[in-house]
Amino acid sequence: MGIYLNPNAEAFKMDKNTDIYVDKSLVLTELNKLLGTRQNFVCMSRARRFGKSMTGNMISAYYSKGCDTREIFSKMKIGDVPGYEDNMNKFNVIKLDLNGWYQRSLIEENRTDVVKYIQEEVLEEFREAFPTIEFKQGTSIATNIQKVYGKIGEKFIIIIDEYDVLVRERVAENVFDSYLQFLNSLFKDTTLRPAIALAYITGILPIVRDKMQSKLNEFTEYSMVDAQQFAGLIGFTHEEVEDLCNTHGIDKEECSRWYDGYKLSESVGVFNPLSVVNAVRRKEFGSYWSATSTFEVLKDYISMNFDGIREDIIRMMSGTPVPVKVKDFRNKLDDITNKDNVFTYLIHLGYLSYDRKTKTCKIPNEEVREEWVSAIDYDDNYVKVIEIVNASRKLLDDTINGNEDAVAKALDAAHTEVTSNLTYNDEHCFQSAICLAYFYANTRYTLVKELPTGKGYADLALIPFLPNIPAMVIELKHNKSPETALQQIKDKQYDEVLKHYRGDMLFVGINYDEKTKKHECKIEQIVFR
Repeated sequence: MGIYLNPNAEAFKMDKNTDIYVDKSLVLTELNKLLGTRQNFVCMSRARRFGKSMTGNMISAYYSKGCDTREIFSKMKIGDVPGYEDNMNKFNVIKLDLNGWYQRSLIEENRTDVVKYIQEEVLEEFREAFPTIEFKQGTSIATNIQKVYGKIGEKFIIIIDEYDVLVRERVAENVFDSYLQFLNSLFKDTTLRPAIALAYITGILPIVRDKMQSKLNEFTEYSMVDAQQFAGLIGFTHEEVEDLCNTHGIDKEECSRWYDGYKLSESVGVFNPLSVVNAVRRKEFGSYWSATSTFEVLKDYISMNFDGIREDIIRMMSGTPVPVKVKDFRNKLDDITNKDNVFTYLIHLGYLSYDRKTKTCKIPNEEVREEWVSAIDYDDNYVKVIEIVNASRKLLDDTINGNEDAVAKALDAAHTEVTSNLTYNDEHCFQSAICLAYFYANTRYTLVKELPTGKGYADLALIPFLPNIPAMVIELKHNKSPETALQQIKDKQYDEVLKHYRGDMLFVGINYDEKTKKHECKIEQIVFR
């Protein structure tokens, strides 16, 4: 048993002993299917705090010969899977936290050769684990794996956490080249491949193309844009969050509004685990994930002056998804050349979510929305946007209070200052501009675009999740009248859709006159008792 070679299960036990723990052991059933196949090289990329390291600890504890974890796993979900013990504690596991190695290499003796540092430490553990085999000084991990496999036929599982840290840290060229050679020796040598039962690497980025792709082209990527069978196995699913909310007595709808929004497959969406756990523990909703980093990362990339980026960010701030091409991104930070690259990188970071079916991205939830507001607040290109966001609270109050002239003037400002590059001839742009103007409403309402009614769809419905505030139905018109918009709301039989609703409701008709460039507003109060 060593620290890096055949580690014990203490890290996994610490994770499992926390007061709030979600059993994700079924990820092991999927990995077991890959053992000894051509698909056994796995790159699992997820945003920060999505459970990558905890999963790595569990995988190590399950496979490592350095511990006996039968009793633990027998009581977990995988314990109900026939044959779950077949691979348990049967392999030599090498587990490396590359970020930890990198940080220590900078401190201890001011070393810069991270790989040399790793090789030296792991070599000593090989000598202790296999005393009958001779390992020469200075030999690589790959050479030592091959020697063990050749001598006694034992296979290895390699786990590298945060494999991409040297990419994100933008280290010196010689350090990076040394790391590439290390990866090449482990994963490109065809004579070594039979000795590796499973390779599992994690990072924020998928395989970095160009230089690293040739070294890691045997890996299958499971990422924020294409999670495949692992979609619900990293991160908290809707069912898991609902169970937590019911057990600990917190509002599951509010939890969803704050932390949901990452759709990793056609049928599976996940929540950010760190944020959910903090909200459950504190019984208070807030921004927890974003507090673990700085919005500087977000700010730096949205400040890039690529065509269309500002307009698309405005649309996403209003809650509208925008198209994105994710396949062109080469997963390199120094090779971001267009808007699609920026948005794809932000998807991998968790600042945006991606829908594979529609090929669009959006701001996933309230927690991340607050991060976006903080980021653009420091960017001169978004001064007017922030002014509209800051004015949105007054606009909401004016709407509730029936101040029709104030509402019309606020919408004029939003159109003139923010959406000057978006044409109101496009119905969705009109809708997006109104949603941005009502940005503050997201703290009190669920905004539903094109809500089905008795006949047709309402342009925008605001359904309150706080008490004692009215629901709203907003209808938008071009070159007609606000009265026409109000009448259309009534004609659509909206009262049939909300017949279960009890409380005040506002019908809001808004018309935009393209000649005068002005909005008109009419508000009518309806009461369901």
